[in-house]
Parts: sequence; structure tokens; C-alpha cells
Amino acid sequence: MRVLLVSANTERANMVPLPLGMGLVAAATRRAGHDVACIDLLASPDPLAAVRAAIQRVQPEVIGVSVRNIDDQNRENPRFLLAQVKTVVDECRACSEAPLVLGGAGYSIFPDEVLAYLGADFGVASDGEVVFPALLQRLQRGEDPRELPGVHTAGSEAAPPRPPAELDPLPLWDESLAQAADPSDPELWVPMQSRRGCPNDCSYCSTWRIQGRTIRCHSPRLVAETVERLAAVGFTRFYFVDNSFNIPEAHALELCHHLAALPAPITWRCIVYPHLVREELVTAMAGAGCVEVSLGFESGSPRVLREMNKRFQPEDVRAAADLFKAHGIRRMGFLLLGGPGETRASVEESLAFAASLGLDSLRITVGIRIYPGTPLARCALAEGVIASENELLFPRFYLASGLEPWLHERVTAGVSAFPSCI
Repeated sequence: MRVLLVSANTERANMVPLPLGMGLVAAATRRAGHDVACIDLLASPDPLAAVRAAIQRVQPEVIGVSVRNIDDQNRENPRFLLAQVKTVVDECRACSEAPLVLGGAGYSIFPDEVLAYLGADFGVASDGEVVFPALLQRLQRGEDPRELPGVHTAGSEAAPPRPPAELDPLPLWDESLAQAADPSDPELWVPMQSRRGCPNDCSYCSTWRIQGRTIRCHSPRLVAETVERLAAVGFTRFYFVDNSFNIPEAHALELCHHLAALPAPITWRCIVYPHLVREELVTAMAGAGCVEVSLGFESGSPRVLREMNKRFQPEDVRAAADLFKAHGIRRMGFLLLGGPGETRASVEESLAFAASLGLDSLRITVGIRIYPGTPLARCALAEGVIASENELLFPRFYLASGLEPWLHERVTAGVSAFPSCI
């Protein structure tokens, strides 16, 4: 079948985000024998014109639209980004009668709600590299795809997705991603995913709805070989988008050993869960080219960390931060203030703790975006912050009572204590 895949994201955020998810689905769809064309609307000055031109050129039999973000998670002035995607979907409808399929990380958090809002025919949750080609096969044969695991349709209950236990049969890269990237762009960090799934169950997090709770890994050797091929054509900066690079540690160590052995030098960054970070791993990361880590410790208060269901204590964060500093790796920290149990005293405790770490940069967020199916959503429901989890597609935030307007004013006044605060 002729397939057009559209990455609807037009937000740059803090770096140039290549549409990795769309690229991996494109690669898997080509493997299944279909003709695939891709467009990334981030690079287009006129997204709707780009959609029209692509449909005219490809004459697709199926159109897939990747939904990356629902909103910008900004409590003070939230932007509902799905409204922009709606204009893309409407343009597809106006230009083509092809069935329209939704997918992407944002879609997987709210599969039925996004499907209804955008008015598409189908939605693909979980691992799109598996579900989307299976959906195409059903459509090509004229068969009903509604009972396929992971496929959503309006008015019917979706069968639960069945994520593959092994990732190595799935692609790690696609040529469409390289076509959209400029190796000389200093803002470009090529996304690479070596594992999926997160067992940590942080009280506010939606990652499990996208990737599941079971950790599934690509072979470190295959990941390193993919990095090597990209380095050979000029890509030297990589961003491991794994939810926690250091879990499991054995996989991270093996990957670092393979990366360190590559013939061409590379640099990379990653996200680290600051619990039981050992010097052996940090040494291996530095030797393999790691130059920056994101430490999502979120709070410096032991009590608030327990409320968030974190498995570490402030002293674990400090030990990890000191190790990375000792090995010359930049450290970006994150504070997430205002959650259940937060008080003025715990805010002061967190700000003082973050300042004491001497981080290279810090991002402070006030208020927590509420996602369905999380302990935070249940807490918000019990406290009357929300009336129903069904209303969460449009951004709603939790902020512990009694903190506003003081918290916003305190954070605004306190950012001067940090050398680089976002």
C-alpha cells in the first residue's frame, strides 16, 4: 500500500526533536512491503501546504499522523497543542479519502480521547512498529481491524496491546530521519532508544501508558552498530531517550563498552534515575563519550519523594551528582514543586538542596500535569481538584493548597541562586 506518515509536531522545546517514533514506524512498514513517504512538519514554514503537497505527490491509500505532545505542560499559560494537530487532520481529510490513523507518544496517553477529538478512523497505541503494519495488512485484505490488540476505533473497546518482549526485531533508525537532519546543526542531538518500559511507577508519570512497565532492551551491540553507521555519515551527537539510561545497569555498562570501542568519537547525553548509581557505570559512561546527564530528582524533601513514590533519597542524588561532576559530565537537574504533601517548608528544603548540588543547569516546574490512571489523578479526584479523569485531555494541574501565589513568587525570586535556571 502507499502510505504517508506525517509528524504533526511543530514545537522545538529545548532542542531540535527528530520524529524518532514516526521514523521507526516507517522503517517497520517498509519491511512489511509497503511504499512509505514521510513528512516532518517541524521543518515546514507552512505545515498545511506541506500536507497538501505530500498528499498530491504520494496519493496515499493510508495516512498516519504522529501525535507527540498534547500540551506544553505550562501551568501558568498552558497551550493545548492538539488544536494544531486538528488543523493537520482536517487538511488530510479535505485532500484525501484515505483512512487516517493516529499514533505517537501523546496519542498513547489518551488514545480514545484523542481519537474522538481529532476525528480519525483508527488509532495505534503502544509499539507502532508492530501494530501499524498489522493494521495495514487487515485494511489491504478488506478485513475488520477492530479486534487487533492496540488498535482503537470510535465507538468500540480496544483490545489491550501486546508489546513484543524482544526489541531487536524492531528497527532502530530510518532513512527518513537522516533526510530531515543536518549533522552540522549545533542544536541537533540524534535520538536513540536502547530500551523501553519503566517499572518505577512515579506517582505522576505517564510513561507506563506509552511503553509499559516491563523493561525491554535492544542488544547493546546493535545499538552501537547503528550509532557507528550514523557517525560514519557525520552525526556525532546523540541523545539516548531511554526513560532511565542506567536501568538495568548491566545493559547500560555493556552499551558503554560497545560505544567506547567505536572507531569515530561521539558525544552523547541521557536521562539517569539517581538511585544506586555506581562509579563503575559513571566511569564507563565518561569513557564512552557521555557529556551530560539529566537528573530527574524532582524534590529535595524525603517526605515529598515518598509521596512521589521515588525509590531514592536526597543523599542518593548528591552521591550521583558528585560522581558525574568528578568525571567531567555536565549535570542538569529537575525540580517538580507543588505536588501532594508539598509545603512551604518542603519547597525551601528542595531549593536549598538543589542549590547545594552545584548543578550546571536546573529546570524548575511549578504544578504537576495530571495524567489519567496515575496515583496523582486519584489524589486530585479525591481532593476535588478534578471531577473526573475523563476531563484530563485538556491540561489540568495539581498544586497543593495554600502554596499560591507564594510558590510562584518564591521560585521567581529564587532562580538567581542558580547559574543556569530554566
